[in-house]
Amino acid sequence: MAGTDLSALDRKAAPRSRLAVALIELALAVGSFGIGTGEFAIMGLLPNVAEEFGVTTPQAGYAISAYALGVVVGAPIIAVAAAKLARQTLLLALMAVFALGNAVSAVAPGFESFVLLRFLTGLPHGAYFGVAALVAASLVEPKKRTQAVARVMLGLTVATLVGTPIATWFGQALSWRIAFGVVGFLGALTVALIWLFLPKDKVQDGASPLRELGAFRRRQVWYTLGIGAVGFGGLFSVFSYIASTATQVAGMPESAVPAMMALFGSGMIIGNLVGAWFADRNLIGTIAGTLVGSVVVMSVLSLTAENPYLLSVCVFLVGCSVAIGPALQTRLMDVAADAQTLAAALNHSAFNVANALGAWLGGLAIAWGYGFASTGWVGAILAVGGLGVLALSVASERRSRA
Repeated sequence: MAGTDLSALDRKAAPRSRLAVALIELALAVGSFGIGTGEFAIMGLLPNVAEEFGVTTPQAGYAISAYALGVVVGAPIIAVAAAKLARQTLLLALMAVFALGNAVSAVAPGFESFVLLRFLTGLPHGAYFGVAALVAASLVEPKKRTQAVARVMLGLTVATLVGTPIATWFGQALSWRIAFGVVGFLGALTVALIWLFLPKDKVQDGASPLRELGAFRRRQVWYTLGIGAVGFGGLFSVFSYIASTATQVAGMPESAVPAMMALFGSGMIIGNLVGAWFADRNLIGTIAGTLVGSVVVMSVLSLTAENPYLLSVCVFLVGCSVAIGPALQTRLMDVAADAQTLAAALNHSAFNVANALGAWLGGLAIAWGYGFASTGWVGAILAVGGLGVLALSVASERRSRA
């Protein structure tokens, strides 16, 4: 089924105006902005959370792990269980749960309840991005669908540059609880925008949990998820330890860390948009090119991390590797056949596996005495692994066509 524009099968006969499409994309992007802000802001607020609940900062990090676990678990379960729901209805429900989870997180009475709430709040994450991507792709002509997906995911990348720093600042200056309250408001705003701008759709003919589970029987779906889970891990290997790399290896002052984060976020935004443009012209080539570029950039980062200027350039370019995200999302649309919702949602489970894998392997390299700069080598090895999975995918596809 590779190369089949299955998103076009969902497109309504009556074309929508550019304004209508833009408003739908805006509504979905606000949701991704809220999710991105909520996911990343806590990383800068861990000391504040730890102090209030009387736990250590590493223990407070369990809240991050709980959210990531919620994403991994929630994506497939929700996609299968909600197979017979209209996409507008499902998106409204997912964002309502996200908004409520963050609002209640803001008033959590104890650490255990806070961790549980972070797990519950993470459940709708993957399914939301998956369904939002399918909706976005169905609004435009086939040759522009990856760019439509990227515009929805733009909210997530903008969150790293704007939403997360602002939420972190408010959380540190006033209270971390306010930060989660703001994220809850963004979730509620998304519910209102989707209700206003995304028309009610019909459930697809033949939709069922069993049909969605068919995604697990498709080898190309597994290959695509593997590319994301392994190849994308390099970004998180570097990103997780970028502050320490900047200050302890490059000798930069702590005041320069926000600038490094801004460079990383800027790279994510540009990579997301430019990568989507290339993917709509050559999907496999864009995935391969991004992984090759990651191998080169992360290797250079390890070799030049002591130079603040070269490190800054590399951090920006590592951020650009997020270009692989929309491309993999579109690839899943091509290979999932009639199990679109589950496959699309699983993409974000794969990314969270990459997050955990990259951070863990990077931490091992540091613990074994190779230093913070070694996270670049870890990232390069993971990118090579992603290329290997891609090669297996292409070879398998060629055999099936022969």
